[in-house]
Amino acid sequence: MQKLKYLVLHCTATPEGREVSSSDIRHWHTDPVSKGGRGWKQVGYTDMIHLDGKVERLVKNNEDANVDPWEITNGVAGKNSVSRHVVYVGGVGKDGKTAKDTRTPQQLKALEEYVKDFHKRFPSVRIVGHNELAAKACPSFDVKKWLKQIGINQ
Repeated sequence: MQKLKYLVLHCTATPEGREVSSSDIRHWHTDPVSKGGRGWKQVGYTDMIHLDGKVERLVKNNEDANVDPWEITNGVAGKNSVSRHVVYVGGVGKDGKTAKDTRTPQQLKALEEYVKDFHKRFPSVRIVGHNELAAKACPSFDVKKWLKQIGINQ
């Protein structure tokens, strides 16, 4: 068990307007490489925010300031034992390639509520984009700038 240090924001890197199910995520992450997956033992995210703003729990956790071994998800190599990961559906333009902030109004509202609640409960935990910890475009928006816009200064 390790102390929680990061809340990492992600996108599914799927085209704008295309919904993703939790079973899609499970297949992409946990299916064997030979079957098109990544072969991971666990999915990459604790929670997923759907296009309609619904928040779906993908991996149970006990909502405390520690990351127990059974709570670890595979969102950022080398940081998973000290992180929680939340993903919004989207993050790529309709071309399926270009990084784009595709958050719907419902996702914006849900993500803001999620992050504010998380920050209230764990004020010392850094809220970051995946791109701040790895060479990725994910989550396809500037997390630091967005946090300031919603009143969170870290």
